[in-house]
Amino acid sequence: MTTAKTRQLKTWSIAGDTRRKPTEYEAVTGQFHYHFNRQPAPFDLDPGSPINRWYLKHREGSPLQAESWEGFRDPAALNYRRYIALQHDREVYAEGVVDHYEALDADHALAPDWVETLGRIYLPARYLFHVLQITSLYVGQLAPSAYITNAAFFQAADELRALQWIAYRAKSLSLSHDVGLANIEATRRIWETDEAWQPAREALERLLLAYDWGEAFTALNLVIKPALDALFKEAFAEVANLRGDGLTAALLQESRVDTTRNQAWNAALARYALAANPANRAVIEGWIEHWRPLADRAVQGLAAALPDPDGAVERTARSVAAFTASWAD
Repeated sequence: MTTAKTRQLKTWSIAGDTRRKPTEYEAVTGQFHYHFNRQPAPFDLDPGSPINRWYLKHREGSPLQAESWEGFRDPAALNYRRYIALQHDREVYAEGVVDHYEALDADHALAPDWVETLGRIYLPARYLFHVLQITSLYVGQLAPSAYITNAAFFQAADELRALQWIAYRAKSLSLSHDVGLANIEATRRIWETDEAWQPAREALERLLLAYDWGEAFTALNLVIKPALDALFKEAFAEVANLRGDGLTAALLQESRVDTTRNQAWNAALARYALAANPANRAVIEGWIEHWRPLADRAVQGLAAALPDPDGAVERTARSVAAFTASWAD
């Protein structure tokens, strides 16, 4: 009687010599960036072409270095299919919240001074989230691994969700109060000229000029975004609740679920970079030292327009400190 030979498990090149089948997440993400560290240039073009020079300078030439970025993993292990399913359910929830407050005709009960605050601080935040979206896309576009790219692109989609709900609130508030609240030109003038917005506008527009991928990631995800997310999705949401604006508060708090998920991968990538190369700590700390004052002034400028400026600044600072402790220590 012959015994059957034990079947040998096959390895998958995408997972290395691990003798295991890759997960769905790994199968559609691992080693997809054929152009990173490719010699003599990332793309099949003249090595001196603008796109090759850009990537060589701002990605391969970044001070943020690791022997390999393929070891990083998004804690949520999101791929396109899972992200769409997740956010479909979230949108169904958000739409249910909107339907609830619309049935109550809640906007008509809002005080005029609070509506004015919404028009001055909340509605122009669509520009803020748009810059966060653009920068997330840039980080993803230049990232040295698809594991980073995908997480950054999903984060950009989250920012789009946030600004779309602000656009909805602009229209809904205009139906109950001043029709001018839905005037995009009026909102743009606030963004461009209102003193409360100018420190944030400076920080965000300078963020668009952070071309080094490592600096863009650090400035966006370790400094600017944590501060502004905390200001709006925690401090401002709390004020909205106190002023009887449950819908604005609920939409901001719902968006904070995205922030929490994104901060998990932001912290994981920061920890990965620090573990992969001890020299990265000084690099990251140097960038933070440069960007932190811009973020602080942005928060202070916007908080000054709220009923309790000191409380909003303190709430934001606590949130930022807790996030920083999750990766820096």
